[in-house]
Amino acid sequence: MDVFLSSLQMVFTYQVIGVILLGAAFGLFVGATPGLSATMAVALLVPVTFFLSPVAAIGAIVACSAMSIFAGDIPGALLRIPGTPASAAYMRELDALTQKGRLDLSLGLSMCVSVMGGLVGTAVLVIAAPQLARVALRFSSYEYFWLALLGLSCATMVAGKDRLKGTLSLLLGLALTMVGLDVTTGLPRYTFGVIDLQAGVSLIAVMIGAFAVAEILRSAAAPLTQPRKPAAAGFSILKGQFGNLWRFKLPVLRGSLMGTVIGALPGAGADIAAWIAFAVSQRFSKVKANYGKGEPEAIAGSASANNAALSGSYVPALVFGIPGDSITAIVVGVLVLKGIQPGPMVFVTSPDLVNAIYIVFVLANLLIIPLGLAAVMGGRHVLGLRPGLLYPAILLMCVLGTFATNNALFDLWTLAAIGVLVWIMEANDYPAAPLVLGLVLGKIVEESFMSSMIKADGNLLTFFERPIAGTLGVITILVWSLPPLVAMWRRRRRTPKLT
Repeated sequence: MDVFLSSLQMVFTYQVIGVILLGAAFGLFVGATPGLSATMAVALLVPVTFFLSPVAAIGAIVACSAMSIFAGDIPGALLRIPGTPASAAYMRELDALTQKGRLDLSLGLSMCVSVMGGLVGTAVLVIAAPQLARVALRFSSYEYFWLALLGLSCATMVAGKDRLKGTLSLLLGLALTMVGLDVTTGLPRYTFGVIDLQAGVSLIAVMIGAFAVAEILRSAAAPLTQPRKPAAAGFSILKGQFGNLWRFKLPVLRGSLMGTVIGALPGAGADIAAWIAFAVSQRFSKVKANYGKGEPEAIAGSASANNAALSGSYVPALVFGIPGDSITAIVVGVLVLKGIQPGPMVFVTSPDLVNAIYIVFVLANLLIIPLGLAAVMGGRHVLGLRPGLLYPAILLMCVLGTFATNNALFDLWTLAAIGVLVWIMEANDYPAAPLVLGLVLGKIVEESFMSSMIKADGNLLTFFERPIAGTLGVITILVWSLPPLVAMWRRRRRTPKLT
């Protein structure tokens, strides 16, 4: 109880509450702007977190990400343009309801189920994280090696339709982790005589370049046209939503639980959770024919999943120090910069911080209703801004934020190079998320592998001798071998038998 009261005191201060409100407002602005993502919003906040306490920094990120995920539904309903990738799964439903004159139903239902999904995900986080932490306290370098390797494997599986391109993007991120000083010998490698590269490639510069600069370049490549002014919306969007929540309680509960589980998978995220929840909701729906024509049930199942996935992604990030998605990859980096190493020991050494994160999650999700309502009413004015004014301002924030990280001009060259590289990659359907996850997890894989090999005196069988390590190793090998085995089995079934 003393720990919980201490956590309340950490959260309910003028600084933390003010930062949470500002982070939420910024997330609403970015999420409601077509083409900008929740990850980009969080990446732009990173330089600001340098001047904040750990609780305030995490509070700003949690509030920003939760708000931006919901705010992505606003342009989807008003302009038929998804504000974030997580909103694309059910954008047709939002737009179809708007065309029928039911803008209040589309945005009101989206807002309420987002809150419910976030709260369910937070409840699962509170219950599951401490239990997993007790198991994780038994982890050694062998378990962390297999766990990080499993995370890398899952990242390629959920990277998109083309796994080969996802794998190549991941390998590029792993290659970037090898730049700098060797973790075992301390000798420089792949630095090409550049002193700035001895410290490795800046994670902050890569994240902002991949998720912010690349988005700006992609948007700049399209014609700069003045968007049309969307329709207005008001307090009517809240009318009758409690009845809708009860009516669609099963899709909301199913989407929330699915989103939490999918979010906990390393490399997944809110957008993947939304698509899978949409597909499952349609599969079990009694009104399948209405999907795509403005079916509220589809919104209830998908919008709850993408917000629940945010909470779920913090389970592996807090318990194992392994990010569940690109947003928690940034969170892990921020915590490390604050001198806090995510992992099972954080539940022992900093239980007040963990409880403070739980409280921040509840606050951030509850704030969706009042701030989301304000965003819906004022969103039509923000969406009317000319992109030619908006994107240069964002680019300036990217440059200032990256330079402020290390006060190094070389980081700006990294920012520009990664931004152009990811822009070219995404233009050719190469996903950016595996690159960043490879950069984050690659260091864990290398350090755990080298430490384990030294302890095992080069005996690879030692990686399977411990029960948890052996189980994780078998699961990882199954993840690698299952896709080709399934493909081989399908080919054999399609091959006609000779009689």
